[in-house]
Formats: sequence, structure tokens, C-alpha cells
Amino acid sequence: MNLEVSVAGLRLKNPVMTASGTFGYGLEYAGFFDLSRLGAVVVKGLSVNPSKGNPPPRIWETSCGMLNSIGLQNIGIPAFVRDKLPVLRQYDTRIIANFFGNTIAEFVEGAAMLNDATGVDALELNVSCPNKDAAWSAFGTNPVVLAEVVARVRQATSLPLIVKLSPNVTDITEMARVAVDAGADALSLINTLTGMAIDIESIRPRLSNIVGGLSGPAIKPVALRMLWQVHKVLPSVPLIGMGGIMTADDAIEFILAGAVAVAVGTANFVNPQATLHVIGGIEQYMSRHNIADINDIVGGVIC
Repeated sequence: MNLEVSVAGLRLKNPVMTASGTFGYGLEYAGFFDLSRLGAVVVKGLSVNPSKGNPPPRIWETSCGMLNSIGLQNIGIPAFVRDKLPVLRQYDTRIIANFFGNTIAEFVEGAAMLNDATGVDALELNVSCPNKDAAWSAFGTNPVVLAEVVARVRQATSLPLIVKLSPNVTDITEMARVAVDAGADALSLINTLTGMAIDIESIRPRLSNIVGGLSGPAIKPVALRMLWQVHKVLPSVPLIGMGGIMTADDAIEFILAGAVAVAVGTANFVNPQATLHVIGGIEQYMSRHNIADINDIVGGVIC
């Protein structure tokens, strides 16, 4: 069986990667299994300067998922390149750096810094975090702003550029077209949905930021629908599916809907070896259905 896939020219040994923000910098999970088993490690969002993120409380478990308002806490690109990347490079897997900025200039600077870092295989442009302020959300929800930031970042890097789309828009296909026309090589979808929770005893929001990003099984039907819609209008664009993938069956659904690769996120908090179970389950599915090449079923749903 062939599990190898290509995302914007980047060859992965299998289609399973980690979702940014749920796997730390990768090394936190190295004690649970060999990271070389993964198609790719996508590290948590990085910025030019370190960020403390939002104040706690910033995580709340919900029915079939969780809300998070971490606020993109990270050690900064220089520290990642100096302290984390050299160790990550020891594993036989692709390294994809998710990154963001608070201004277009910071996005560009971050892309240039990561472009020059030995061992980074691709960039994932994060314009879709739902727990930043309202002004920041324009990067992922305003098509004019999205086009500008993608185009500027495209000029700053020669690495494959993946744009992570926000589901908190009216038409996901419009934003997908904008990102691709501006220079995206591939698309990740979806990021978390905006949500909130209230403590009825204190009569206060559960999160200090009031709202956060909803992830986990609760959002899978929405994520699956959006990815299918984008694949229909942009069939030649590599798509990375994510949003509530807990099992191999979930991953297969995304692949049938048009994803060439998938990212496992919230499941990592429940089971640190969730990605391995997804890889093994995909192999079992292929064997059971006599599928020789995983690429043969991408977009294969019969509608």
C-alpha cells in the first residue's frame, strides 16, 4: 500500500500530521512515540517576538469538544529556531512551521526568518485564530486584507505556503479563492469556530477572553462540509483537512471529501498516540477495501 502524498510539492510518508496548537513544538510528545512515524509535525503558532497569550482561565471543556483562548502563546521564532528546531530535525518527518503576526509587516518578517531556518519544510500562515482581538480577525475574514497578507508573505518565502482558513466567514470558498489567487500553494481548513461558555453561578464567562475557539468532534460536520465545498471549486489545490478528527474513520471522511492530508488536533489531548491510531486505521481501511494508493480515494465521495 502506498500512503505517500504530496502537499504543494512536499512529499509526506503518510497523510497524517498534527494540528498546530495541539502538539506543542513536537518534542513534548516525543516520549510517547517516535515522531518519525508522522507525515509531518506542525508546530504551535510562532511569532517574531515571544507572546504570553491570554490570561487564564483559557480552556474550558464542552460537550464533544473544548473551548480554548490560549491567545497564541509562544517562545518566539528566534528561540524556536535556536532551541527546538535542531532537535526536531533529528526525526524523519516533515516540519511545518505555523506562524502569525500582529501586523502585515510582522507576518512578512516572520516568514523571512523561518524561510532562512534550516530544517523547516513548509510554512502554515495562521490568519484564522478566533481568540485574538477583533482587529486581528480581519486577516482571515476580510478578503482584501487576506489577499494582501498572503501576497506579501508569498514574496518573503520560497517554501511551500499553506494558508489556514477561518470558518468564521460567510463563504469559505470565496476566502479559499482569494488565498490561492494571492499565492497560497495549499490550504488548511478549518481552524476553530468562535464560541463561549458561561458559569451560571458566578454569571461570568468561563474564559477570561470571553470567547474562544471551539474544537473537537462537535465541529467535524462543519469542517467536513467546508472542505468538500472548497474541493468542489478548487479541485487541483491541495487541501489539509482538520476539525474533530479523533479516529481513522474521521480521517477517511475528510480524504473522501477532498483532503490530500489530515491534521489531528484535540484528539492529542485525549490520547497522546492518537495520530498513530489514525495512521494504523487508514492502513486497515485500505487493506479491507483493496486500495493500493491512498491518493486514489482523495475526493472520492459519491454525491
